[in-house]
Amino acid sequence: MTDQLDEFVVRLIEISNPESSGARRLPPERELCAALNVSRGALREQLATLQSLGILRRRQGHGSYIDAPDASFLRTYFTVMRRLDYLSGEQFAGAREMLEETIAAEAAVHVTDDDIELLRALVDVMMVQSVAGNPEAALEADLAFHTRLYAIVDNPIFNMLDLGLSHVLHEDVRVRRDFAARHDAKKPDGSINTDSVHSEIVDALATRSPDRARAAMRKHFTEFSALTLIPLSGGQQ
Repeated sequence: MTDQLDEFVVRLIEISNPESSGARRLPPERELCAALNVSRGALREQLATLQSLGILRRRQGHGSYIDAPDASFLRTYFTVMRRLDYLSGEQFAGAREMLEETIAAEAAVHVTDDDIELLRALVDVMMVQSVAGNPEAALEADLAFHTRLYAIVDNPIFNMLDLGLSHVLHEDVRVRRDFAARHDAKKPDGSINTDSVHSEIVDALATRSPDRARAAMRKHFTEFSALTLIPLSGGQQ
């Protein structure tokens, strides 16, 4: 949003009425025009912009509300950035590595025994489905594993980033897993290191040590980087 639109939203919040849900109910348009000293046409243009961003919601017969948007606008933003090549694969991979190392370290502080059990179960599904030749099921377990780490930390900013990056991340992880399935060395049971390294992350989380969790997550990325012989963090190892 522009500075002008930011200021407009702040003014709307100031003159709105709070709801129990946390949303803010706006006064009728006539009152808004008077309070903001704008024409009805200018007001509607600004309100339409906020509605397109998911910040303004209209309820038939109940009025208009200012509320926090969901992650759809961020998801669209990152998808467009990636498709237009304004966000390269290397940039995305590097940012993801830095973000997820931080998430792993913070998750070690908050993780519960139930979380550990669920994460181990997701790793089991990942490995079993990979060995069984079900890449889609293994992919979904992989994505669920990383999403669970964000849920453990439960920071609204990180949660928004997780949801916003979900579409780009889905495609990135799919490509990585397809590559690993063809090139990663298979163990005697048919599993690949790309999957089993997730168990090391869980083991590190179980120690409740942020440093160990961060190092385990870093290993998750650097081992894939070594597999492809392409640094995934701007050349940093």
